Amino acid sequence: MAAVMTPSSANDAAWLQRLASARSEHRAGGGTVLDALLRHWPGEPESLLADLEPRSGIAAIDASVPWEAVLDRWTTEQAHAQQCVVLRGPDDALVGAAADPWAPALHRLVERALGRSIALRAATGRQLESWINGAGAQVRSTEPEHVDVQGPIVSFVDAAIRRAIAICASDIHFECNRTGVTVKHRLDGVMQPFARMDGVASAEAVISRIKVLAQLDITERRLPQDGRFRHLSGESSMDMRVSIMPSVHGEDAVLRLLDKAQFRGSSRGISLEALGFETQRRVLIQDLATEPSGMLLVTGPTGSGKTTTLYAVLSEINSGHEKIVTIEDPVEYELDGVLQIPVNERKGLTFARGLRSILRHDPDRILVGEIRDAETAEIAVQASLTGHQVFTTVHANSVTDVMGRFLHFGLDMFGFTSALNGIVVQRLLRRLCPQCKHERETSATDRDVFARHGVLLPQRLWKAVGCDACLGSGYAGRFVIAEVHRVDDKLRELVVASATLTTLKQHAVDAGIESLQAIGLQRAADGQTTMEELKRVVGSL
Repeated sequence: MAAVMTPSSANDAAWLQRLASARSEHRAGGGTVLDALLRHWPGEPESLLADLEPRSGIAAIDASVPWEAVLDRWTTEQAHAQQCVVLRGPDDALVGAAADPWAPALHRLVERALGRSIALRAATGRQLESWINGAGAQVRSTEPEHVDVQGPIVSFVDAAIRRAIAICASDIHFECNRTGVTVKHRLDGVMQPFARMDGVASAEAVISRIKVLAQLDITERRLPQDGRFRHLSGESSMDMRVSIMPSVHGEDAVLRLLDKAQFRGSSRGISLEALGFETQRRVLIQDLATEPSGMLLVTGPTGSGKTTTLYAVLSEINSGHEKIVTIEDPVEYELDGVLQIPVNERKGLTFARGLRSILRHDPDRILVGEIRDAETAEIAVQASLTGHQVFTTVHANSVTDVMGRFLHFGLDMFGFTSALNGIVVQRLLRRLCPQCKHERETSATDRDVFARHGVLLPQRLWKAVGCDACLGSGYAGRFVIAEVHRVDDKLRELVVASATLTTLKQHAVDAGIESLQAIGLQRAADGQTTMEELKRVVGSL
């Protein structure tokens, strides 16, 4: 006969699950177990403290008693290491206040040190810190507190974040396998190994630590989760966008670093020139960006700097005389004098819904972080046709791919091309490290490639070597290469008439637009990058 779960046993099971989650959160650096319980408790703290002993067998330390820390046989070093302090009450009775009093090993350690067993009680991080560092100061607060617990897991994650910030990495990857977890940094678009921690349990604890930081569900291991947190270091801070993904070996985590204050203020403003746009293309983009209405579209694969280019455009045209509104997912950088709206799909604020609301906010220029669906595309086109200047991005590799994407959205191509002023197709190439780059002779293959694209072959090319200055990669920083297409009536007619791919490409040639390959070859000839890097980013030459 199947067992019937009574309300009491169901409550006990829920409590045990709540306690297990709090202990996992504590081990991942989320404060004491009591901190974690209080943080997620739906009611008043007093009700939790009243239920704690009957449900879990361990009571919370009585904050109304004037406890005195006893730091002789159980030393300050042990108190810090074990997150447990021995206290003496007014009746000379000893109790232990601990971060995790449910740990059997801690009971044994305390008993061995004191020569007898004592009762352990749950305490908050603030209470423990005061008793250990304040030598008996009385603390009555039962508010949950994030205590700085520098265990190996916390130190491992913090070291990965600090290193990523120091080298200006864009992402941190925590990759788990059957033997542990490896950390890699994405620097200038390329993954670089940083550190490794062995052990399956350690790998799970590392992912749990990241979940705690991002306030995600540490018990959910079967579904993807997204979150964010802010990493504080001294007076500076860095926003982290977190993605957790289940895998055959547990879970992987990716942290995207977002320095929102990077371009804040005129002294640190971003510009097209600073991004590496050449004069001719920079002037053309500025001309397209100052049109009174229409759409300027920046395209390229993920991580090609599309949003940064649009930020640079907005920074240059932002004179304070026009209303500029953006909707982004997420807001990557903060811009002075610009209303920036973050997408929040959980609350129903999508690109499409936000864009509709923006149109009622009397904007002059609008930035839509990305066009992902037909609804957003349709609203953006209508906004462009009704007197607004719209800047946006789309994931595509070329001008012809852009037309294909919007055709796939089911848009009227006549209306779309009528709204479109220009398209910027861009990529980011790694710049050769000036400290260690070496010359090399040109080869027969090099001569064929340069001749095919009509670029003058230099007497020599360059290769990446690697040194301490560039962390052994041979490259230091990146720069942009871009095709800038002004959409004219001829191109509009070709698109509406469903012209062939060859015809569209020939139109670009006739218009005098240099291809990404030709621009990249010129940069390689100038010693700014290598042929290998150009092929990696642009593709076949």
